[in-house]
Amino acid sequence: MPTFTTVFLDVDDTLYPSSSGVWQAIGQRINHYMQERLGIPSDTVRAIRDEYFQTYGTTLNGLIANFGVDPSDYLRFVHDIPIEKMLQPDPELRSMLEGIPQQRVVLTNASRAHAERVMRRLGICEVIDRVIDILDLEMTNKPLPEAYLRALTLVGEADAAACVAVDDMLANLETAHNLGMTTVLVAGDGEGPVVDHRITRLAELAGAVPGLGARRSSGAV
Repeated sequence: MPTFTTVFLDVDDTLYPSSSGVWQAIGQRINHYMQERLGIPSDTVRAIRDEYFQTYGTTLNGLIANFGVDPSDYLRFVHDIPIEKMLQPDPELRSMLEGIPQQRVVLTNASRAHAERVMRRLGICEVIDRVIDILDLEMTNKPLPEAYLRALTLVGEADAAACVAVDDMLANLETAHNLGMTTVLVAGDGEGPVVDHRITRLAELAGAVPGLGARRSSGAV
């Protein structure tokens, strides 16, 4: 049975159910930013976002490359949504996270402020050990391998096989799998060898992955 030292947790549509509408609200704010701040016609926004996602991994990196946007301004604008009205505390999730001894790390292409708002509302701040956001990743976003490699460096883990990557996006898990991580897809679409485990909500994580609950020995005596 594998044992692990670190669990990397995505934020949007992973920490909370996609049915909450949070990611959809962020998507609307991205559209508004492109129209209001950059003057992009509304009928071309969707196509541009799709192109940037395919080329750069995120809309933000595409806008930086093509429009020179300020990432801090963008992140403040697009995450200005009523999180407190859209999410509720999740005691079951908190209990699950509290019960695993591995390092619990939020790894997100979003901002730290957004991740922390979500965590506060869910009631899990005290059971998350670290947040790594897009600025910590130096704008190198998932699913790029460099994003995961930087995250491993930041948490002090040399062995990707000692890590679990939890995400709702298959592309992100494909990269994690290729690096040697155990992968968990949360209520997402997609099949194949890059997905080691599937769960419908994050609270099921500890029961779905053998080895969570047992911390890997450092070999010290």
